[in-house]
Amino acid sequence: MGERLQAACPPYSAVLAGAPLWALQMLASAMSTLYVRNGLRTSHVDDLAILYFAGGLLAWPFALMLGRFFAHRRRIETRFAAFFVALSACTILMTAFLFAMDYRVFYSRWHASPGSVIWFVQFLFTGASSVYQFMVLGLRLFFPLGLVCLLATSFALAKRMR
Repeated sequence: MGERLQAACPPYSAVLAGAPLWALQMLASAMSTLYVRNGLRTSHVDDLAILYFAGGLLAWPFALMLGRFFAHRRRIETRFAAFFVALSACTILMTAFLFAMDYRVFYSRWHASPGSVIWFVQFLFTGASSVYQFMVLGLRLFFPLGLVCLLATSFALAKRMR
């Protein structure tokens, strides 16, 4: 287990170089889908660009560590699967989390005083409803280009790690 944990820690260069590249891919995925859907004519295109870029940027280190942990000393098929699942799950979860925090900031003006029981209930339900809304509306922006990026990046990572 100790060797696997040690192998899960990626070199800093992989994190520093990979994070902006993955973030740009997620940004391109969201913007290409919006362009095909409505020609980028939406009032929130800048906010969506920041959200998807930040989601990819912040998800990369977690996905890389998780993928490397499960891919250590495995066959290439297993390494590919590990990176595929880690990248997709971490990117979706991080982007949904950032969306939920933005949602929370917007609705906080109508919530009770922080720390009260009602505030915790409002916080919980605001977060749950924002994640649900992201899953219904936001996941679409990862397709189809995001899937292609996910496949290519997972394959590249699987081949690189031995």
